[in-house]
Amino acid sequence: MAFSVPRNVPSFTNPNREREDRIWSAVTGKVHSPKSSGGSIGIGNITGAAGGFFKDRELPMYKDKPYYYTGSYRRKKIWQRKAFWGVLLIFVIGLYWFGTFSGEQQDRTKKIPFFKGGKWQWKSGEVINWNERREKVKEAFVLSWDGYEKHAWGYDVWHPVSKTKMQMAPEGLGWIIIDALDTMMLMNLTTQLSHARQWVSQSLNWEQDQDVNTFETTIRMMGGLLSAHYLQKELNILAEDDNNDLYVEKATDLAERLLGAFNTKSGVPYASVNLKTTAGIPSHADDGASSTAEAATLQLEMKYLAKLTGELDYWRKAEMAIQAIDNNGAKDGLVPIFVYATTGEFRGKEIRLGSRGDSYYEYLLKQYLQTNGQESVYLDMYNEAMTGVKTHLWKHSLPSHLSFIAELPNGVSGPVSPKMDHLVCFLSGNLALGATQGKTVAEARKEEGGRKWSKRQEDDLHLARELIRTCYEMYNITATGLAPEIAFFNMKGDKSPGTLQDPKDDIIIKPRDAHNLQRPETVESLFIMWRLTKDEMYREWGWKIFESFMEHTAVEDGFTSLDDVTKVPAPQRDNMESFWLAETLKYLYLLFSPDDLLPLDKVVFNTEAHPFPKIDIPPIFKGKVGWERLPRDKDSAVSKTEQS
Repeated sequence: MAFSVPRNVPSFTNPNREREDRIWSAVTGKVHSPKSSGGSIGIGNITGAAGGFFKDRELPMYKDKPYYYTGSYRRKKIWQRKAFWGVLLIFVIGLYWFGTFSGEQQDRTKKIPFFKGGKWQWKSGEVINWNERREKVKEAFVLSWDGYEKHAWGYDVWHPVSKTKMQMAPEGLGWIIIDALDTMMLMNLTTQLSHARQWVSQSLNWEQDQDVNTFETTIRMMGGLLSAHYLQKELNILAEDDNNDLYVEKATDLAERLLGAFNTKSGVPYASVNLKTTAGIPSHADDGASSTAEAATLQLEMKYLAKLTGELDYWRKAEMAIQAIDNNGAKDGLVPIFVYATTGEFRGKEIRLGSRGDSYYEYLLKQYLQTNGQESVYLDMYNEAMTGVKTHLWKHSLPSHLSFIAELPNGVSGPVSPKMDHLVCFLSGNLALGATQGKTVAEARKEEGGRKWSKRQEDDLHLARELIRTCYEMYNITATGLAPEIAFFNMKGDKSPGTLQDPKDDIIIKPRDAHNLQRPETVESLFIMWRLTKDEMYREWGWKIFESFMEHTAVEDGFTSLDDVTKVPAPQRDNMESFWLAETLKYLYLLFSPDDLLPLDKVVFNTEAHPFPKIDIPPIFKGKVGWERLPRDKDSAVSKTEQS
C-alpha cells in the first residue's frame, strides 16, 4: 500500500523556508541576506534587547542535521547491523501506525499550506513544535513589556522608537498596565504581574478631573480589571497582599463613574464621561451623536460586574441601551453607525461592519453566549443581522473571487462601496462562534437534544472560512507581510470563474490606508477558526503573521506600529498600542496553546480580548432584567402604533 511521507521529514523546498532562514539568522545575529537593500528595520539590524531576541537559542535540529544524515562506520552485512533491526522494527510499527493491521489508513503527516498557481495548496512537511512557537510569542511580549517598564512605567502612551511617553489623565489611567494584566496571567509572568498589581494597588486613582471615552475605558480598563479578577481565581494566583478583591473593587469604583454616561432620556449612553463629576458628555463631533458600536459594546462588562456585585443597575443600564437602538427597527438588522444619545434615533444611513459599527454585531452574539443562551432576544437580533450581511454586504472581488464585507454609505437602498477595514476581520471568528457556540465543528454537527445542524450554521461557517482567507491575503500580498488598516477590492472585470489569479490583483491599498496599528482582528479569528475547525492551516497563517511582525516592527525596546506596509523597510509610526499586549500577542499565544486554556465553550472574550466566564442570570435578577423586541412588519420596520 502507499505510505504518506513521514511527518518528521523536513522540507528544504518549501517557499516558507527561505523566510524562516532569514528570520533565524536575523534574530541570532548570524549571516543574513536581506530581501531588499537600503537598511531594513528588521530585527537583524537593531541593537540592544530586540537584537538579542531568542538569545542563546540554536537553530532547530532538523536544519543542521537532516533526518537522513549519517556518520561513518565500517560496513557489515546488512543483517549484522543494529540499524537493520531498528529499521525493521520501525517498519513494522509503521505498518500498524498507518492502519495496515487495523484495516484503517490514517494520514498523520503534517500538512503545510503554500500558495502556488493562484490558489492555496498543501503538502507534507516537518513536524511543528507549537509549544516552542508559543514561547516565541511570550518572548515578544516580555521584550515589549520590558521596554515599557524601563522607559515609560505608569504612563498611558509609549513611543518605543523615540522612547518618549505621555499620560491621558493627570495621574495616568493605567492604560497599558491594566490592559495587559490577564495576558501576563496566562503567560505565567509572575514577576511582571507582581509589579503591575503593585501599581494598581498603590497608584491607580479614578478620582481625576478627566473626560474619558465611555467605550474605550469600559472595554480596556473595566474589562481588564474584571478579567484579571476572574483569572486570578481560575488560575489559582495568590494575591501578595491577601486582597483577592482588589481588581473587582477597582472595577466597581470605575463603573460607578461610568454610569453617568447612561443618564440620558433614551438610555443610549453619551460618548464620554468625566471621571470626577460622573457627568455624561456628548460627542464633540458627528453632531453630538454616539457611535452605535460604542454604545452597544459595554454590556458584557456591566453584566459580569452586576453578577459579581449583585448590583442590578449595571445590568439594566447596559441592556436598555441595546433596547433603545433596536426600537429604531433597522432594516434587516443592519444599523447605521451613529445614534443620538438624547433621542435614541439614528443619525444618517451609513452602514458598515468596520469602525463605529463592528462590535455592535459582535456583542449581539456574545451577550447570548455570556448568559448560556438564557437571553434569546440577542440571538434573534444576531441571526437577523447576519442574514442582512449576507444579503447586502457580502461581495466578491475580481479576478480571484475573494469574499469581503462591503459598506453601504447611503443605507441598504444605496450603492455599495468595496471598502473593508481590517477591523471587519473579527467577523470570521464571530460567524464560526455563532455557528458552533464554542464547540468544535465536529461536535456541533452532531444531533444534540433534538437540534440539528442547520443550513444557517453551514452558511455562516462557509462565510467564516471565505472571509478569513481574504483577511490573510491582506497580509500575504504586501511587501512586509502585514495588513493595511483599510483595503479596497476590485469589482471590475471578467466575472466568470476561469483560472484562479493572484490576489494582488484583487486588493487595492491606497497610500493613506497603508498603515498597520498592530491590530488583532485577523489573529483573533485565526485562533477561533483553529479551535473550532482543527485545521492547522490557520495556525500556520498565524505563525507567518507573527514572523512578519518580528521582522518588520521590532525596535530596540519593543515593537512599533508602521506607516506603510507596502514598503521595506517600512516607515515607523513610533507607537505601541495597548492592544498589542492585550489582544494581538494574547491571541497568538492562545493560537499555539492547548485547547484547554480558555476553552471557547466556557468563556466569552470581550472586544478587547479580556476573557469572562459564562454565567447564568442571577436568581435575584429574575423578573427584573430582560426585554422584548417591538413587533416588526415584513420589512423589519417597527409598527407606528408601537413607536407611539
